[in-house]
Amino acid sequence: MKKFLALSVLAAFSQSVWADVNYSLAVTQPEHHLGNVSVEFPQTAQAHLDVKLPAWRTGRYEILNLANGVRFFEAKDENGKALKWEKVDASTWRVHLNEPTEVNIDYQVYANELGKRARHIDDSHAFIDASGFFMFSESFRQEPVTVKLDVPKAWRSVSGMDNAGSKHSFKAANYDVLVDSPIETGINELHKFKVDGRDYELVIWGEGNYDVDLMLNDLKKLVTTGSVIWDDYPYERYVFMVHATSGAGGATEHINSTIIQRPRDRFGSREDYLAFISTAAHEFIHTWNVKAYRPEGLVPYDYTHMNFDKLLWIAEGSTSYFEDHLMVRAGISTTDEFLNTLTKTVNRHLATPGREVQSATETSFDKWINQGGDHARNYSTNIYSEGALISMALDIDLLDKSKGKQSYRDVHRALYSQYKMPHGFSVNDVKAILKELTGRDYSNWWADNVDAPAAIDFDALFAKVGLELVRPKGAKAVACIDAVAKNSGELLTLTHVRRDGAAWQAGLTTDDKIVAINKKHVGKDLTASLETFKAGDKVTIDFIRRDALQTTTLELNEDFDKDKKLVARKGATTEQMALFKAWMGVEHPNLAKK
Repeated sequence: MKKFLALSVLAAFSQSVWADVNYSLAVTQPEHHLGNVSVEFPQTAQAHLDVKLPAWRTGRYEILNLANGVRFFEAKDENGKALKWEKVDASTWRVHLNEPTEVNIDYQVYANELGKRARHIDDSHAFIDASGFFMFSESFRQEPVTVKLDVPKAWRSVSGMDNAGSKHSFKAANYDVLVDSPIETGINELHKFKVDGRDYELVIWGEGNYDVDLMLNDLKKLVTTGSVIWDDYPYERYVFMVHATSGAGGATEHINSTIIQRPRDRFGSREDYLAFISTAAHEFIHTWNVKAYRPEGLVPYDYTHMNFDKLLWIAEGSTSYFEDHLMVRAGISTTDEFLNTLTKTVNRHLATPGREVQSATETSFDKWINQGGDHARNYSTNIYSEGALISMALDIDLLDKSKGKQSYRDVHRALYSQYKMPHGFSVNDVKAILKELTGRDYSNWWADNVDAPAAIDFDALFAKVGLELVRPKGAKAVACIDAVAKNSGELLTLTHVRRDGAAWQAGLTTDDKIVAINKKHVGKDLTASLETFKAGDKVTIDFIRRDALQTTTLELNEDFDKDKKLVARKGATTEQMALFKAWMGVEHPNLAKK
């Protein structure tokens, strides 16, 4: 019996080792952004093996055409004999097999797309997201993987994955973990710290005007805030990767790390630093919301097709909403800074005509195909800001009706508890959680605010927490044409024409070049060109379209030289101030100033 058990254990061990998929990347021509990849797939008896490179990467809901950098593809059997192959679609290579064999793949990758945060190689580093480098096969997607890097001796390699026996090798449980665990290797600085028994690392590539001590101090504060929403942490080690660079910006969440890119000179001012640390907060929250639990349309990830879902506003918008809360609760940002940020979000929402057209449900589903520009602003919303404001409206409603005892944080705590990966949650699941928490049916609220374009009454909403949107003192009424223009030499080129506004009704559109208003040449700024007029005045606009001079007339509308600002209500009641504290975790500004 003992002999049988020993043999069984040995067989199981041998099978797991045999089933490993081994990747290697040699950075041999970094100045030309080139790397050579080798993949060893275990033995298979299939008639053919399809190997694929993802068409998109996690965290960016957009087809990226990552396979376009692959060249010199070769396939060989376990004896080194060439295997016949053919490409069957944009991202799939089909290797034909005549007998059971291991399959070894070699190819070159061109990696010069830093801003996509999928693949980049130069003479100072390589950023390696598996989606941009490493092919996979569905047949072996769940098998253990290893990655070995051949990089210059002076380089340091860092990843959220565990090392696999050397400083430039890593291992993961399967391809899904690999593809969600980027590697930063190169000339970088590394800082390690521990908080509440968990290990953290901050690795920075590039020189910039950042303050490392400040970054470390605030990251230590930030990572303590997970318990504000969730019952536990889904990791034991987490890596913050930062690119201080040029020509790229943004960030992406991963299961054990994040990559944050900012211009190298955009860390120094308070405004720039808050933008950086709020991004870190956003990606940190994603460790739960999206990586530990996510909408069912993203479970499991389909790496070669669009993954549609109606709840991306929760995945991204709710994350945007919570980031500012955690920063305030951690003492990283002040209440005034929070109110300033929220003011910008609300004003941007009010200046987006698309909020009257597209619902959160629609913008979530269409995230894969939505595009920016003038038409999007007039007819679309986005999952980030729209989702954040709907999350806020739901949060304050829950707090108000429960007298501060229940909040939107409870909803996400329940999602994490009940729908951890590999399960996904649906619209009905969220509604069920809301009913379970409150005893109320939120179907009508959902229909009005999520399935239909949300019409948020900000005055009534903010009053509940002792805030109000007011026009700053000294704000002046000004004439406007409901359009935005940029200076283009001697002319003003329209970049946005507000749907149904004065310019729109007069037939003006983007790229029209305004020459004169009432036969007087325009200045360098549209607002300045209109400062001698008032709302209600009728003016003649001379403009160029298709190289021809044209004329139209319009009636000027009213605007203000200063946007409304969210401030503490002077007469806020005790109940309103208490609800503010339940909402934000800090005292209402009126009490904080006493």
